[in-house]
Amino acid sequence: MEFHGNENSFARRVASLLVILLSLGMLAQGQGFLKANGPVIVNGKNEKVILRGMGLGGWMLQEGYMFRVGNIGQQYKIKEKIQELVGPERTATLYNNWLTSHTNKADIDSMAAWGFNSIRLPMHYRLYTLALEEEPVAGQQTWLDEGFALTDSLLSWCKANHMYLILDLHATPGGQGNDLPISDRHPERPSLWQSEANQAKMIALWKKLAARYANEAWIGGYDIINEPNWGFENADDRIGSKEKTNAPLKKLMQEITAAIREVDKNHLIIIEGNSFGNNYNGILPTWDNNMALSFHKYGNFTDEASIKHFKELRAQYNVPLWMGESGENSNNWYQHTISMVESNDIGWAWWQEKKIGFNQPLEIKLNPGYQAILDYWNGKGPKPSPEDAYAALTQWVADTRIENNIYHKDVTDAMFRQVQTTATIPFKSHVITDNAVVKAVDYDLGRNLFAYSDLDTASYHYTPGVNTRGNRGGVYRNDGVDIKSENGDYNIFSIEDTEWLQYTLTVPKAGNYTIYVKAAKDEGNAVFNLLDNGRTVATAVAVPDVQGWQRIAVKNIKLNKGEHQFRVYFTKGGCQFNQLEFQRQ
Repeated sequence: MEFHGNENSFARRVASLLVILLSLGMLAQGQGFLKANGPVIVNGKNEKVILRGMGLGGWMLQEGYMFRVGNIGQQYKIKEKIQELVGPERTATLYNNWLTSHTNKADIDSMAAWGFNSIRLPMHYRLYTLALEEEPVAGQQTWLDEGFALTDSLLSWCKANHMYLILDLHATPGGQGNDLPISDRHPERPSLWQSEANQAKMIALWKKLAARYANEAWIGGYDIINEPNWGFENADDRIGSKEKTNAPLKKLMQEITAAIREVDKNHLIIIEGNSFGNNYNGILPTWDNNMALSFHKYGNFTDEASIKHFKELRAQYNVPLWMGESGENSNNWYQHTISMVESNDIGWAWWQEKKIGFNQPLEIKLNPGYQAILDYWNGKGPKPSPEDAYAALTQWVADTRIENNIYHKDVTDAMFRQVQTTATIPFKSHVITDNAVVKAVDYDLGRNLFAYSDLDTASYHYTPGVNTRGNRGGVYRNDGVDIKSENGDYNIFSIEDTEWLQYTLTVPKAGNYTIYVKAAKDEGNAVFNLLDNGRTVATAVAVPDVQGWQRIAVKNIKLNKGEHQFRVYFTKGGCQFNQLEFQRQ
């Protein structure tokens, strides 16, 4: 390089350039590696970090319920059923396309924009190494590029969004439990616990991963085994809930930790107890100074008592907690659960980003051809031709892409904004001019008792004697409000006494209106009131005791210019509700 000018000036420029390069390097590494610091997780600056994450269920490992084939079971069985329809070559093409379609940078960009700061990757070991039965030389490990390349891409997307990536071995060699679909387990083969060779493969895989990512600070940690569920002491204890010592589980996790530490002394190691991450008998104290305990929470109450045991473990062993899986419930349950764990300095990872269904951020659409395949598999329809089946399955794969998904903003609103405030905001803009229509299902976004009031707002399916469900219709929105789809429209149904819905209305010009309430008798003699900004403007309006939809006129409702919180309050339930129509008088 030829230089002209003052040497001191050149030195200053070089120093400035070095500072910029060092700054960029520090930015690339984020805030440093996540670490356990007593009962909390901290970054490289010793700042407390609350992980707010999402699990990528269904990408590397399909579980049948996600795609309405829960009756088939494990992923390999789903593949076999598809192969019967379209043949092996087309099946291979579909699954290759699945991995490049289901999760992309746009998914990670979107999750960052919604508020997530971390991703949990449920890995299928079979994308990284051969199954034990396929190894050409017994005792040796054959490594596959596919899984590592997918993980590299995902990490690059996370780094670009300053999000942590937590690696989760979801399907282990041989399978880690008697819940077969979560690990794609072949029950006729030796399980993880019945085969030292499978355990050796798992240890080798973790060492390989740790060596590859040892210096990557945006790797948030290693969740080394997902939801072990096995009775070591008593085979009849199929999920390990009564296990007292968990000796084989502890031994394997210690061996994995030792292998990781040979090549990576930087990363947080996350362990899970037996019985789906909840039974830590015999496992503690921890054996490494940079560990966290994971627990999974589904279908129980959202109170402090539900996590009391884990908080006691944290206090006794001075180790951080992480709620590594939760979800599959209602927005009300989500908001209360997240509020509760965050107030206890516990981070979380939700399950899952997308599936066929409505109670997660993204919904995969159900195309008619795929439904025809489901009907055939369930004995309710004819076998589709190979061409029709392949076209439908190709569309199914394409529909996993985020640009083809249905975004449920009510879910992400509940997980982030509603955790911080009781304020409500419009679900849709409702500008009231002559003949304006407000659909019943487009009530405001917000918490129960603030945007709406519903008596059945969540599912407590793992709580004996509690038989609530949340949205019984299972469509459109994930609050407790019951919504069903009929003839291309959505209706609110199963309305109970004292339930209500709030709509934010914008009135550009004051005036008197007749409001037509479209409702239909269901069970009972429904009666409702209308309230405007807390003031009752119509009282004891009855839904006619006749069959079919009725257009019930409520006259002489004065609406001033400006914003209104307008409520439909059912003093007596027993009807369906479709819309409000505003007709200027």
